[in-house]
This record gives sequence, C-alpha cells and structure tokens, in this order.
Amino acid sequence: MAIPVAVLDCDLLLYGCGHRTLERFKLEDVTDEYLVSIFGFPRQFIYYLVDLLGASLSRPTQRSRAISPETQILAALGFYTSGSFQTRMGDAIGISQASTSRCVANVTEALVERASQFIHFPEDEAAVQSLKDDFYGLAGMPGVLGVVACTHVAIKAPNAEDLLYVNRKGLHSLNCLMVCDARGVLLSAETHWPGSLPDYTVLQNAALTSQFETKLHKDGWLLGDSSFFLRTWLMTPLHIPETPAEYRYNMAHSATHNIIERMFRTIRSRFRCLDGSKGTLQYSPEKSSHIILACCVLHNISMEHGLDVWSSLATGHIEQLEEEYEQMESVDSEACRIRQELLLTHFS
Repeated sequence: MAIPVAVLDCDLLLYGCGHRTLERFKLEDVTDEYLVSIFGFPRQFIYYLVDLLGASLSRPTQRSRAISPETQILAALGFYTSGSFQTRMGDAIGISQASTSRCVANVTEALVERASQFIHFPEDEAAVQSLKDDFYGLAGMPGVLGVVACTHVAIKAPNAEDLLYVNRKGLHSLNCLMVCDARGVLLSAETHWPGSLPDYTVLQNAALTSQFETKLHKDGWLLGDSSFFLRTWLMTPLHIPETPAEYRYNMAHSATHNIIERMFRTIRSRFRCLDGSKGTLQYSPEKSSHIILACCVLHNISMEHGLDVWSSLATGHIEQLEEEYEQMESVDSEACRIRQELLLTHFS
C-alpha cells in the first residue's frame, strides 16, 4: 500500500531512517564529550552563545520552518572548528549544506557586531597595571601593554583586485594584525588587510597605530618583532646585540613576544577553518575577514569561560603563510633613546 507523500517526514525523505531532526536534537540529550567532538565546545558555552546572540539570530522570516538560534550556532561552530560543511555535524542537526552556509553567515555577523565588546585594551589603571605585571612576570620585560604580530590566513582568489591579495609566497591571503596579553587574550584584531602588504605597511596604516600615536595608551609599549620599525610605543629586538645588556634585552623580548605565536597556533588549532588543512576560505576577502574576526571573538569568549587550554603544537597540517622579512632599521631617534634607556635601566 502506497503511503501519501504528505505524511512522510521531510527529514526522513532527505536523510533516511534514524536521522536526528531539528526537533529531536536537544543539547541536554547529549554529552559534553559529544558536543566537543562535533562542535568544538561544551554545553554551557553553547548556552552562553545562545543567550548572547539569540536576539540577533531570531529575525523575522517568511519561512514556515525558521532555523532556531541554537541550531544556527551549532552549525557555525561546526564549520569554524572543522573547516568543512561535510562533517558529522549535518547528520547531528539535520540541515542542508546551503542552510549551514546561511547559518555561518548569520552567526559570523552577530559575533562581528560584538567584537569591540570582547576584544579591547583595558582602560582602568588597575587593569593596565595588572597587564604590565603579567608580562613582567614572564621574562622581566617592563612596561609591556601587549605583543603584536601579523599572521596570514589563506583565502580563495577574489574576483577583483586579485594581485592585491597575493603574498610573497604566491598565495592569496589576508594579513591579520593582532595584539594579545600575557595569557593569549586578544586586545586588538584587524583581519582585513590584503596579503600583498608587508607587516610594517599594515601596522603603519592600522587603527592600532592611531591609538598609540594619539597617546590613547600611555606609559607603556607594545613588543613587535623585526618586521616592524622601532617606535616610541613599539619596542623591537636589536638587530646585532653586542653587550651583555643587549643580549639580555633580546632574550627577554623573544620570550615575551613568543606568547603571540603560541596564541596563533592555538587559534588555528581550535578553529580549523583558518589553518589551511581544509583548503582556503571560500569567501570574498570581506566575508573571510569577518569569519577570522568571529573566530577571534570566540577565542576571547572561550578564554573568559576558562576554556584556555593552550596548544604548544597544533595538531594536523597547519598552512604557515608567515612572511620572510628584512630587518627594519629605525630612524626615530626618540624611539632609539627610549630603548637605550630601557637597556640601561633594566638589563645592565
């Protein structure tokens, strides 16, 4: 006897018997281990995101079966942490690849809208002093407000201005300028710069530079590697150290600055959509930039919730796009004076 198509479950038609449909999947019905294995995060973290983003993801729709904020967040987390739409995630929540793509776009924009809430320098004096104390405790480098570096994330070739995004290794990428604190929490993230731009050009044109040049952040400096020019607010290593004090300065600088390289490895390991193992981000530069920033926001939220397991070695294949660079020689006499005073005061 034929069964009328109208009474058949739509998900049964699409996925077959035993599929867990949107209505049947409940966060409380599965273990944290299962959630972490598929979506990268435990239950309470996902509940927090639902509360945080729910209003933005519940916009009016003409569709009779709108996807819930919870399901949208699960779909986006699955993509961020796996780098693929073709995972067990689809079997878990029962939405198509096209719907998953829309969910990623919606959640990404909701997270980007909240970037300034979660990624920023501390403002009150006690928090700033705590920031400096944490850095000083690492290797004895005083006055540090953050460590800064650039990292490249591979993207597909854009339809326009193709050459602008080709880096020195011949790959299309975005050059992302970031600053983190001594725990690896991001204090600044600019993810939109074309891959052809060298690090010092990115910094020269960055909003970060405007903040420090206008003395928004006083009585301290950032630490940057030799791909940047020495500035009054940016201490770089000495090109050729000669004295014991200069060697000690360079060693303290390197040990402190290494925090941001560790943070990059952690983000790439947690958010596999950024690590290159699943290919490049298949979006325009603007959308790719937003996905990177969304992952940065999630990184900070996860640190805030105690999910701060650092990865000293990222698992799997990590596509390294960092640029080779020549030593940047400073022509800023005041910056040279400040660094020399730092050498004499703290490392002699």
